[in-house]
Parts: sequence; C-alpha cells; structure tokens
Amino acid sequence: MTATGADRDAAGTEVVRRSWWWWGRRRSVVLDVALAVASALECGLEGVGFAREASVPVPVPVGVVFGLVVGSVLLVRRRWPITVVLVSIAVTPAEMGFLMGIVGLYSLAASEVPRRYTAGLAGMSTVAVYVVTVVRMRQDVAEADAGQPDFDPSGWYVPVVSMFMTLGLNAPPVLFGLYIGARRRLMESLRERADSLEQELSLLADRAEERAQWARQEERTRIAREMHDVVAHRVSLMVVHAAALQAVALKDPQKAVRNAALVGEMGRQALTELREMLGVLREGAAGASAQSVPLAAVGRAAAAAAEAAAEDGGPCLDALEGLVEQSRQAGAVVELVVSGERRRYGVEVERTAYRVVQEALTNVHKHAAGAEVVVRLAHREGEVAMQVENGPSDAAVAGAGLPSGGNGLVGMRERVSRLGGVFVSGPTDAGGFRVSAVLPVDGKV
Repeated sequence: MTATGADRDAAGTEVVRRSWWWWGRRRSVVLDVALAVASALECGLEGVGFAREASVPVPVPVGVVFGLVVGSVLLVRRRWPITVVLVSIAVTPAEMGFLMGIVGLYSLAASEVPRRYTAGLAGMSTVAVYVVTVVRMRQDVAEADAGQPDFDPSGWYVPVVSMFMTLGLNAPPVLFGLYIGARRRLMESLRERADSLEQELSLLADRAEERAQWARQEERTRIAREMHDVVAHRVSLMVVHAAALQAVALKDPQKAVRNAALVGEMGRQALTELREMLGVLREGAAGASAQSVPLAAVGRAAAAAAEAAAEDGGPCLDALEGLVEQSRQAGAVVELVVSGERRRYGVEVERTAYRVVQEALTNVHKHAAGAEVVVRLAHREGEVAMQVENGPSDAAVAGAGLPSGGNGLVGMRERVSRLGGVFVSGPTDAGGFRVSAVLPVDGKV
C-alpha cells in the first residue's frame, strides 16, 4: 500500500518541525548559508569603498561591518523575500549587494507572494539599478572622454547601454524565478490531484467491497429462500402422508399403500429439485472461479444460472392444479377458483405466484390441520392476484407436528415486493388465516 497524501503531509510536517527554523531540508540550509556568506563578503568589500567615498572617519571597519550586516540579510530569502529585495534596493545607490539583488529577485518571483507585489518590487529594483548605472556610466564616460569635446555621453549612448545592462542584470532572475514558481505550483497541484485520486480509489474500493458483501448476503438469502420453497412444501406433504399412513396402516392397508407410494413419489421429486438446484449452483461457481473473479461474481453467476434454470423448467401458474391436487391427496379440502382470462406472464411473475400459493398451502398443513382451504386466482388488467384462505383447523384431525422456521411469510413478502407487488397476510374473523398477493404484469412472456 502506498502512503496517501494525508500521510505524506503529516510526515512532511513532522520533518519541518524537526528542522531548523523555516528550512525543510538540510541542503536548503547549506545553500542559503553559503549564499549569505558570499553576499556578506561581497558587501563587506564594496562597503569599504562606499565608506571612503562618503568620507567616513574610519572607513574600513565601518564599511566591513556595514557590508557584513547588509549581505547577511540574504539568509532569510526563503522566509522574507520582500525584505531582501527592499534591502538590495536601498543599498543600490551605494553600489553594493549585486548578488543579493539577483538572488532576492529570483526568490521573490519563485515565492507565493502576490504577482502585483512581485511586479512592483521588480520594477523598483530595475529603476534603482538603471538610475545608478546611468549616473556611474556618465561619470566614467565623461572622465574617459574629457579630451574629446565632440562626444556627448548624455545623448543616446548612456541611456541605451544602461537599459541593456539593467535588463540583463534583473530580467533573468525574475523570469527564472517565475518559471520555477510555476513549475513548483504545478507539481504541488499534480501531487494533490494524485492524492485526491488515490483517496477516491480507496473509497471506491471500500464501496465495491461493501457492494460485494451485500451481494453475497443477498445471494445467501435468495438461495435459502429457493431451498425453503422447493423442499419445505414437499417435505411437509411427506410428513402429512406419513402421519396418515401411520393412522390407517392397520385399518385400511390399500390406502396405506397409496399413501406410501405418494410419500415415495414426493420424496423423489424433492430430491430431484434439490439436485437440480445444487447442480446449477456448482456450475455457476465453477464457471466463475475458472475465470478468477471475486466471490460476489460467483454469487451473481450462480444467481444467473439459477434464474436460467428456472426459466427453462421452473414452476408456473399452469401447475397450480397439480399443486392443489397434491394437497387434496394429503387429506386437505382445497378448492381452486380461477377468474379472468388466462394469459401468459413473465417467468418471474409466474414463478412468484406459484411460490406464494405453494408456501401458503404448506403453512395450512403446518398450522391448520383439517381446515378447509380456498385458493383464488384472478387475472386482471395489468395484474394477477392470488389469495389462499383457510378456515379454522379441525380439532378432530391430529396435526402432523411439522416444525416452523418463521420465514415463510417473510419470504413471500420479499418475493412479492421485489416485483413491485403488494402482499397482505393475517387472521380472518372466522378464526382462519388469509394470504393475499397482487403482482403487476408488463405483458412480457
């Protein structure tokens, strides 16, 4: 893992705190100290000449001390570049601090000082250097050409040459400083952008992991719901038939044989459906793992394979009659009422409607043994509705003692809500229970 921008900023802050004063690196200290020493020596030598021209009583000590103090100002060029430039402008008439002026202008242009301040100070420095250059050059030319009356140094020669010398002295450090400052700001901007992108990628990775976790949880829930719908109904009927078989085994051997055959048939059907589902899940997981994809992709592949298998041979509304007949064979009194014109719906709608009725009948076998059941199916404009209502259980009929996981109604509600339908369940005034669901249809087959 690479360090983020925040980590680098924290590390940089710690380094600065450990460093000397305002310098961030040791080589910066060495460079600034070397420049300050060179500038102090230069100003010290030039200060002696200035003190002599100014008729100072002791020119050498005063000039050296003054030059050393002025030249050492270059030590603070990174922290206070404006101060360095102002000092260099102030000592320009004394013809001192040329190194300090050049380095000061560069530091000012490369710093974060507003550009209007940089332009103003650079202009002041240029004017000061230009004036001093013109005065000194006029004096030198006048002394050199005192015997040539035809040559006038006050004409175009001195101003033009002084301008070229001034620009040659001040323009390069300013332009180079502007380039370095722009490059430094560009690098900082790119670094900040890289840090921002790295943080965004980290957030996206976290969100992707959360989505993968959510997908895995959804896939586990879906598989559990499918297993419950496929196995619970048939196993419930098997238990009901087994109880009936136990009750009539001695009284009616022929009926016992029929019940035993039904138990065996339902067991085979349950095993077949379970084997098909597990096979689909294995194929989906194997295909996904062969491509080295994450676990979430395995879940999606398994879900897609399961959906494809359901589309090929899944239950539909045409199988409701057989479903009701199985409950009748188990001894329940079930009436199927169909209203409206039968139409073909989408695979998801047909399968969900079938599962709702199947789970409702399973709950009747579990909790209302011997109760009369009415299954209603209504084909309407733009929707299909189903309702399973049972009366109170018959006290004379012994229950099969089927366990209840408490997830049947929850699973039905999830199925219906996923398709945008409405699910309602609750007890009736007569002491029974009613399950109702309405599914919207879009006309797709």
